[in-house]
Amino acid sequence: MPEEESVIIVGAGPSGLAAAACLSRLSIPYLILEREDCYASLWKKKAYDRLHLHLPKKYCELPHMEMPADWPKFPSRQQFVQYLDDYADRFGIRPMYRRSVESGRFDESEKKWNVVVRNGDSGELEEYSAPFLVVASGETSDAFVPEIDGINTFTGRVIHSTQYKSGKEYADMNVLVVGSGNSGMEIAHDLSDFGAKTSIVVRSPIHILSREMVDLGLMLLKYVSYNIVDSFMVILSKLVYGGDTTISKYGISRPEEGPFFLKVKYGKYPVINTGTIGKIKSGVIQVLPKLVSIRDGEAVFEGGKSHPFDAIIFATGFKRSTNKWLKGDDYLLNEDGLPKPSFPNHWKGKNGLYCAGLARRGLYGAAMDAQNIANDIKAQL
Repeated sequence: MPEEESVIIVGAGPSGLAAAACLSRLSIPYLILEREDCYASLWKKKAYDRLHLHLPKKYCELPHMEMPADWPKFPSRQQFVQYLDDYADRFGIRPMYRRSVESGRFDESEKKWNVVVRNGDSGELEEYSAPFLVVASGETSDAFVPEIDGINTFTGRVIHSTQYKSGKEYADMNVLVVGSGNSGMEIAHDLSDFGAKTSIVVRSPIHILSREMVDLGLMLLKYVSYNIVDSFMVILSKLVYGGDTTISKYGISRPEEGPFFLKVKYGKYPVINTGTIGKIKSGVIQVLPKLVSIRDGEAVFEGGKSHPFDAIIFATGFKRSTNKWLKGDDYLLNEDGLPKPSFPNHWKGKNGLYCAGLARRGLYGAAMDAQNIANDIKAQL
């Protein structure tokens, strides 16, 4: 017999925890399904040691609970995990672990969502039903590694950034980082700190900002338009890191669109520099173009040059698998598992379907989604 609650939440990352807390405060019964064996597995198990929040903590707090006032402005990964532990304890959040969702389908006759999951411990299928379904499985649910011709012939170590912890084990090795987002840039920095000979693939234009610039930009956005803030950010970036001609010497270029425009429109974050750019300029970290293939144990790049490496780390982001299990939704989420409706109406679908933390607006956006969802469900009960 299917078990019933008012709300089923899929995913126990920060978005799922936020949704659970908001529902709990409104005395709305829910259950939360998580495929891993812990909540916030990306933060607890799949993040590198040196990671700190890239935004000030005030933008990363979940609803109804602030981070400690005596914590630094940019808390460490370990501190943020502690915050999530305290958050789950405070709101009594107890996910059902090792439940991998196989299907979620709305039953028109019953007016409920039927969710079928596989229990990772027993291997058996379980079914749960509820009038409301919240997709909170996150923007970063499935690690993505691009297909590279010949990669299976590479004799060194090949991992995704979610498997990287520290540069300690790569000392004196020749390491290639593929991907120039914030993870790739920070991993390259960390590798060089531990003595690895580090190269990084930068195939697309990037904006380079400091944490302080981003903080200032977010404050200014409360008062002036994106265009004005973006223009100001680019001017600051050029003053601090060099103009277009200067950075092009190191294999880096800037996009035509501004950093905040790109973030809102495409979810593309600016590179928040924590020291990597200085290492690139000093020659400690080498910038390389697009990785084309692996030939005879060497990495071949656009333009034809090749280099030998002992390890390749793919910091190439994530995909979402919602489209594989969510059935009958042609309104809320696209094939990539992201909302079709534009912000700020992205969080609500039809027939009691919602999504939290998928608007590419970080933890701050997830917190807003969770509150909107809980309030909307409460109004219908």
